[in-house]
Amino acid sequence: MARTRPLRSSAMAAKGSGGDGTKLIVSNRRARHDYFLDDRYEAGLVLQGTEVKSLRGGKGSLAEAWVKVDDNGEAWLMQAHIPEYEYGNINNHNPVRPRKLLLHRREIEEASRAVSAKGATLVPTRIYLRGGRIKLEFALGKGKNVADKRQTAKERDAKREIDRALKQRR
Repeated sequence: MARTRPLRSSAMAAKGSGGDGTKLIVSNRRARHDYFLDDRYEAGLVLQGTEVKSLRGGKGSLAEAWVKVDDNGEAWLMQAHIPEYEYGNINNHNPVRPRKLLLHRREIEEASRAVSAKGATLVPTRIYLRGGRIKLEFALGKGKNVADKRQTAKERDAKREIDRALKQRR
């Protein structure tokens, strides 16, 4: 498995402090809608000071973001938008620059193999704060088509109806 500690799923994550000492900063809710998410990985991010301050302020977006593994065996977070720090000066960061991910070599190789073998992609699901460090959770995602999205919606509605019926019986 790619991780040693269990991670909370994005569905359970709420804005604010988590039960395991994490604080959610940015969540990619669209990823659950557009992809079947499989293996999840946790990575550190190489950030500049103004990026950290901006993220600690709860700003950022993973809407257009994706993870790339290059030929050198390095993983990069691409197209993630971290806005400029509002109190920064002329040395503020570029909001959509590529950011290096800190992973073990075997994790990078495992993710790269899974992407090439399964025809999937690496989708960032959330950025959170754990133990004073900013972490990125990303997952191996296989794209859903329209029929899959409809089926997921039907299952969700059926579960909601069952929960309502059980709640009324109590």
